[in-house]
Amino acid sequence: MGKFAIFILFFSIYTFSACAQEKSPFVSFEDYEKLMAEVKEHRKARMLELPEYIEMAKEENVIILDARSESMYKSKHIMGAVNLNFSDFTQETLAKIIPSFDTKILIYCNNNFADDSQNFPTKKSMPQINDKKGGGNREITLALNIPTYLNLYGYGYKNVYELNEILSVSDSRLEFEGTSVK
Repeated sequence: MGKFAIFILFFSIYTFSACAQEKSPFVSFEDYEKLMAEVKEHRKARMLELPEYIEMAKEENVIILDARSESMYKSKHIMGAVNLNFSDFTQETLAKIIPSFDTKILIYCNNNFADDSQNFPTKKSMPQINDKKGGGNREITLALNIPTYLNLYGYGYKNVYELNEILSVSDSRLEFEGTSVK
């Protein structure tokens, strides 16, 4: 009886261990890394300063996408922007607001605005990382722009442009709307 119990114990451990190692077909870090390398090059030429961003927003077949939470969007967003929370991105939800892959998509995030932490809190991490180039430590910035751009591209939306400035919300060239806008 003891040998049978030991066999059952080892069989159970092996079975549970094999199940725990099974990969999800919907999660691939390797695919993410490949996409990230491709997007990194694509994105370089699609970073816009505010004047160009504003002019592009006036063109036909352009959408300003705010991928922040619905509550942050409702509180304050760039005038004319539409909201789809980043965590809700799927092929279907994106197609509802961006029906054509040819649509020009302008994105921005909290890190584009320096002086309104209530509506645009900076995405900065507390842990320090070792900056091998500079020899010291530095904070990590975690902008929503990057995963938004990456996911839009991955879903087939490659006509994406990103605001590339840190601006004051009182910059007269910007117009905002939302419940906190006076």
